[in-house]
Amino acid sequence: MDSTVAIVTDSTADLPESLCDEMGITVVPLTVTIDGESMSDRTLSMEEFFRRMRASSELPTTSQPSAGAFVEAFEHALEHASEVVSINISSKLSGTISSARTAAERFGGKVHVFDSKNLSWGLGFQVLEGARAAASGSDASGVVERVSHVRDKAQLIIGVDTLDNLVKGGRLSRIGGVIGGLLNVKVTAVIRDGELVMDKKLRGANAAREYGIQWVEKGMGDLKKGSFCAMYALAEDTAEWFHSEIEKRFEPTEIHIAETGTVIATHTGTGWGVAFVPEG
Repeated sequence: MDSTVAIVTDSTADLPESLCDEMGITVVPLTVTIDGESMSDRTLSMEEFFRRMRASSELPTTSQPSAGAFVEAFEHALEHASEVVSINISSKLSGTISSARTAAERFGGKVHVFDSKNLSWGLGFQVLEGARAAASGSDASGVVERVSHVRDKAQLIIGVDTLDNLVKGGRLSRIGGVIGGLLNVKVTAVIRDGELVMDKKLRGANAAREYGIQWVEKGMGDLKKGSFCAMYALAEDTAEWFHSEIEKRFEPTEIHIAETGTVIATHTGTGWGVAFVPEG
């Protein structure tokens, strides 16, 4: 067996399948249930997902992968690697990492489970760093060290187009002071200490995205170089706007535009996000 490290993650990293294939990353999907039908994350197109969600009287639900799903993924990974590092969505946002840890117990210390304390591309950039570290020949401890470095720097902000999903999902109280009847209210949320917390209420899409890019600038400080991703759920034009603004204001060493999966969209509704990792 080659003395290599395999990288496993879950579908909330929102990494494109082509990129995962290219970098040898195994993805264990979460599940979305809508109108009684359960399916793996990213099975439906975003257009079809939102069409069905709007037609439904109830918000879709999401569920973590089973421990068995991770066992299968780890077994497969260990067919061509000596160790596995599984990098997963924040333990404060999902029970996914609990399933991964339960599964890891079967492999006698060969599987190392890492809490990203993030989601979407805030997680995705950690996964990519892990894959690059593994490809460069790092052992599991070396991979975890490099991923930890990215975790400490990764930042993420999202903007939601409506309050509908936050209200239906029982998250309105966390916004504080928002009245559901207000017109054109946009809400931003950020990752802090592994939790997604409400950050700002703004009037109008333009104000929200201007605030978003200013938040990125503040997070970058005096640094210009970094890795960036503009994410979207039925808001590709906004993601392209962020992509353009990032290229104007910074010197990206890596920049992506990526569509979120249906699991994350269940909780956010339509909207945008920006994840970034400053360098320096």
